Amino acid sequence: MSEFTNKMTGARALIECLYREGVDTIFGYPGGAVLPIYDELYHSKIKHILVRHEQSAAHAADGYARATGKTGVCLSTSGPGATNLVTGIATAYMDSVPIVAFTGQVPSSLIGNDAFQEANITGITLPITKHNYLVQDVKELPKIIKEAFHIASTGRPGPVLIDIPKDITTEEFEFYYPEKVELRSYKPTYKGNKQQIKKAVEEIKKASQPVIYVGGGVISSNSSESLLAFAEKINAPVTSTLTGMGAFPGNHPLYLGMLGMHGTKYANYSIQEADLIIAIGARFDDRVTGKVESFAPNANIIHIDIDPAEISKNIEVMIPIVGDANWILKELIKETEHKQHSEWLAKINRWKKDCCLHYVKNDKLKPQFIIEQICESSKDAIIVTEVGQHQMWASQYFQYTKPRTFITSGGLGTMGYGFPAAIGAKVGMPEKDVFDIAGDGSFQMSSQELATVVSSDIPVIIAILNNGYLGMVRQWQELFFSKRYSSTCIKDSVDFVKLAEAYGALGIRVQKQEEVKPAIEKAIASKRPTLIDFIVECEENVSPMVPAGAAINEILDLEVKK
Repeated sequence: MSEFTNKMTGARALIECLYREGVDTIFGYPGGAVLPIYDELYHSKIKHILVRHEQSAAHAADGYARATGKTGVCLSTSGPGATNLVTGIATAYMDSVPIVAFTGQVPSSLIGNDAFQEANITGITLPITKHNYLVQDVKELPKIIKEAFHIASTGRPGPVLIDIPKDITTEEFEFYYPEKVELRSYKPTYKGNKQQIKKAVEEIKKASQPVIYVGGGVISSNSSESLLAFAEKINAPVTSTLTGMGAFPGNHPLYLGMLGMHGTKYANYSIQEADLIIAIGARFDDRVTGKVESFAPNANIIHIDIDPAEISKNIEVMIPIVGDANWILKELIKETEHKQHSEWLAKINRWKKDCCLHYVKNDKLKPQFIIEQICESSKDAIIVTEVGQHQMWASQYFQYTKPRTFITSGGLGTMGYGFPAAIGAKVGMPEKDVFDIAGDGSFQMSSQELATVVSSDIPVIIAILNNGYLGMVRQWQELFFSKRYSSTCIKDSVDFVKLAEAYGALGIRVQKQEEVKPAIEKAIASKRPTLIDFIVECEENVSPMVPAGAAINEILDLEVKK
């Protein structure tokens, strides 16, 4: 027990607990059930970012966490305020992002009576949180908060929700804060089994065509340096999932780019011809594997993951190693021998040359060109995306050399995620240029946050690749539904430049190639919230593409519109 004791309300205790956890920022939206908390925030040193929709509070906390490596925090009132957090919590859960969400609740005596603005938020979020709590005794509040931050940030990270009835926030008690957390049922494994590591070393020694396949877990565990050292020691090519972008330097000769549905051809070919796959912090999701029965038919698989539930969940593996990726990689570096794999790498380099990413270059404004120009103008930027075609182009045509520089909704694929997540990333990393690469469809799901960036002076740059469609859905309709564009055409739905200006942000429209770089440079130099509306080729497709249900080497190289 801490030496510090003092009588205080639950609301005051909550703020004190956040101080103890090193929280500097909360993203939230007030309401009746959390007024005592907001009254304490008024006097606190914790920065509160007022979003304009609670869903954005969860996304902003998520973006903050991914950019900084710290736990993000969001706050909402009861009922609809709490349920508006659900999509953001589910997004964080699917991508293993540490956030703690605080929700207000009706007074304890009214719970279960269908009181005004009551919702059973712990029941609703049970499947999409790592853990959640309903506080029933104010004396338990500090212990619960300590546990929540511990659970969110350790093992496989994830969101934790704490639901606080209004009477708990006003009740007084003798405050204390626990020094440590003891949870008998929660003991993540960090050190991998030595025998399993020994087996992995033997397989690595025998392999002639290995591939290292990495996911977001490498970034979560801060394993990028160890991954680089390991890959260089055994001379194995590295491919990443969407959320693993940046875990391995994108300009390294061993890097294959992203694999899967919209991955590079050479990454997919390498996986299909590999005799050993070393999977690290990745979960073999369907967008990676394609047709499961045809995935990596010649490969033995080593799977390193801190979550034992992921082992052999989707793909049967030969050697599971449960533990922290960084710890296990360091062991593998010590135990493995230097390898060459000259023939294998030569074959991959031929694929890289023959099957490189490409698009038709002409006088039309292409989205791929815009991504390349953003990369050229700000190589050290943090790129956040919405979900859709622009997301795939951002993964293909921007070169990520460092972890935590590519932030996107991978597992849930949440439209409207990018802008609020970019707000969180910029608040957490104010010295970095932060771009939200958006589609005109996705951006409209959270465009009200223009008020947030202007009022809070958060100079995020929004780059809308405006093709007048819900682009990815339209692409599927073109390919598989005979161009029946049912409810996907949204041309002329809004003047984004006027919208930005109405909120007080800088708005720029770009329609020609020669206008692209000056607009990007102007946005960076302005140091204020800026929206660039890029009017791009309307029926450009993301290529390559593996159709749903096909093997990942059954690739469509789509004709790009001229």
